Amino acid sequence: MKNIVLFDGHCNLCNKSVQFILQHERSADLYFASLQSEFGQKILKEHGFPANYTDSVLFFQNELLFQQSTAALKISRYLRFPWRMVRMGYIIPRFLRDVIYRYVAKKRLRWFGQTDSCWVMTKEWKDRFLG
Repeated sequence: MKNIVLFDGHCNLCNKSVQFILQHERSADLYFASLQSEFGQKILKEHGFPANYTDSVLFFQNELLFQQSTAALKISRYLRFPWRMVRMGYIIPRFLRDVIYRYVAKKRLRWFGQTDSCWVMTKEWKDRFLG
């Protein structure tokens, strides 16, 4: 099964984060889908999330779904040095990491804005997005 990053397609911070991942990953091992896409909606439904869920990036790996700071740390494993060092965040207890994550997630649209249009991606990246 593919390693899939599910993100809020309307959030500027989320879209920029996906672009950052694509530019800094070690190899093309990650796939992406917006939470609003047909694929994203299918995963949300299968895992008991509401259809309008956008509170966290989700990371789908080996039939398991990770969210909040754990999802972000698992995704960082796929980045090149020095960005993969973010994984050291595991030394912080999850409850504390998630408090910080939820605070930023709650403010992200106010701080970074949102969009109703998709960004133009390269042909190479297009194949990595699931509908």
